[in-house]
Amino acid sequence: MGTTRGARRRGRTPLLIAGGAVLGVVAGLCTGYTVQAGRAPTPLPPLSQPVLAQAKGKAPAPLSAAQDRKAASDGDLRNMLLKRPAGASDVDRPAGHDGWLPMSEYAEYYTEPDEEFRNLLSEEFRRAAVADWREGSLGVTIRLVQFRDERVVASQGALESAERWATKEAGHSAAILGSGNGRVYTGGDLDSGGRHRAEAFARRGNVFMELWLDSDEPIAAQKALDLAQRQWERM
Repeated sequence: MGTTRGARRRGRTPLLIAGGAVLGVVAGLCTGYTVQAGRAPTPLPPLSQPVLAQAKGKAPAPLSAAQDRKAASDGDLRNMLLKRPAGASDVDRPAGHDGWLPMSEYAEYYTEPDEEFRNLLSEEFRRAAVADWREGSLGVTIRLVQFRDERVVASQGALESAERWATKEAGHSAAILGSGNGRVYTGGDLDSGGRHRAEAFARRGNVFMELWLDSDEPIAAQKALDLAQRQWERM
């Protein structure tokens, strides 16, 4: 069993010097207090505070539901999804249930679902909404993924990660006007099923937008950009 080493002892001379110093300080304080007590009190300067100008007129009108982005994203996220066009048909296997995509199902879109599921937990995944349809041979899938963005800004991280991969694989990209961060990617390699594909990603607030297109025929860049632009404007 090891021994505990005690505090280092000080010699007698340092203790005497320290004691004398303490007595000197106390005596000085007492003398100073006696002198100060005999003096007349010094008046304090008057307090001054600038007069604050008060705003006049009516308060600004509250934002409408269309203008208040926070109210929109805190409401039914499915209402922000682009509406299916007339004449479109259902896909063979619709994603999610009633427009909602559970976190476990969303993680399945990644190459390592278990790891992604853990990532989504740590990144404060809140919810996801999905819409998908088919226009002839063109398949369209839109996912809006919302994070809490309290401890970390996960929505921005999701956008950066998606665009980093898309930049490596796509042959062409174009900006989504007005988004400041969104882009459309076309002309990349065929997918595992031999179909042409296009992608678009953007972010508004804590909502991350994904647009996925696939087709038997090459997908026109303008077609993909038009869909992405209209989806962005609904957010």
